[in-house]
Amino acid sequence: MVEGRIIKALSGYYYVKPHQKGQPTIQCRARGIFRKRETSPLVGDFVMVELSENGEGTVHEILPRTSELIRPPIANVNLAVLVFSLVEPDLNLQLLDKFLVHVEKAGLDAMICFSKYDLFKNSKDASKQAEAINELVQYYESIDYPVLLTSKRTNEGHDELLAHMANKTSVFSGQSGVGKSSLLNAIIPGLTLETNQISSKLGRGKHTTRHVELLELSNGGIVADTPGFSQLDFTNIEQEDLGYYFSEFRAYIPDCKFRGCLHRKEPKCKVIEAKNQGNILESRYEHYLFFLDEISQMKRRY
Repeated sequence: MVEGRIIKALSGYYYVKPHQKGQPTIQCRARGIFRKRETSPLVGDFVMVELSENGEGTVHEILPRTSELIRPPIANVNLAVLVFSLVEPDLNLQLLDKFLVHVEKAGLDAMICFSKYDLFKNSKDASKQAEAINELVQYYESIDYPVLLTSKRTNEGHDELLAHMANKTSVFSGQSGVGKSSLLNAIIPGLTLETNQISSKLGRGKHTTRHVELLELSNGGIVADTPGFSQLDFTNIEQEDLGYYFSEFRAYIPDCKFRGCLHRKEPKCKVIEAKNQGNILESRYEHYLFFLDEISQMKRRY
């Protein structure tokens, strides 16, 4: 048996890099028993591989995971780097907060990269929006999410980003067209991931990354490039738990009058009081209510 890590999954094959240095990557299939168990190997999994005579292998065992994401499908990640563009496409804060809920649910650390900062600074509305962006950055940092303003053209924020990723397994996530692949090309010398321009008709990008793959960094870190996507659902989150995945809510929830408070209209709700006092960002609270309704509607459908 050979122990290694799945660094890529493509067309039913898993590509496993052995832990032993100097050993080539092994192309593998998965055992049929995983299908019976209704599970499957994921990129990032540490696995045991049984070698065959032709040099290929079979994923025989999946070792215990420390974390798991559904979309993108990846395991054993420490840090989620959420890439959201300030322009082209416009900043989507509701989707950012939805990503943060899922990252909190998975128990990962998160940092936020606001990309295309050079394009934002050169836009016609930059002077009007600069103060709002600065306030936004300060708020997310106050609730323990590091925020970087990055640009592939000026290399702004790249050194800070690499420092955060050192000796960690990171996953880049965000909707299509925000510049994830471009950012990775800029911070990893010699990398040439495919990129596409934003569609002027649709206002969003095409899916240039079609699979999940782990890429090595020079500082001991590993990063996953993943397909972009714009939809996440809440099938695995209950209404009563949603508030705990908004990090700034957690300090107030124990002092709400009612156990199981949904922080919607309940009397003596400390989350609502904090929002009214300006301690919780209005947009974050509005997104919480929107997600709460989305969960409610989803439960009714099922």
